[in-house]
Amino acid sequence: MKIAVPVTSDNKLDSHFGHCRHFKIFSVKNENEIECIKKISPENGHGCKSGIVSLLAAEGVEVLLAGGIGEGAVNNLNSAGIKVIRGCAGEPDDLVRLYIEGKIDDSGESCRHPRHHQHEGQQGTCHHS
Repeated sequence: MKIAVPVTSDNKLDSHFGHCRHFKIFSVKNENEIECIKKISPENGHGCKSGIVSLLAAEGVEVLLAGGIGEGAVNNLNSAGIKVIRGCAGEPDDLVRLYIEGKIDDSGESCRHPRHHQHEGQQGTCHHS
């Protein structure tokens, strides 16, 4: 299974998909062996308008672990066969580990105001089971 996480240039979780310019793609083998196989950056900006959905689908990504993300982006990713887990915060590597251990659930909440989703310093939290 391949899992993508939107990240900042210094490999921290980017708290809003629509502003993200980089994605780490992890490969999960044997249900517990995780490796980061690559970091990709869309050539045409950020968010859905960058073409990232087709890039992630072409990489074989099945799951996207995100902080804040709009409903339109969720729909686009789902249409490409990518499951979206919303409301995550933390280190990307830790998030992937928690997800494969079944300890992260989708918050069910999408951003309603993509330009003003979070105030500086705020982060969402993963919904742990």
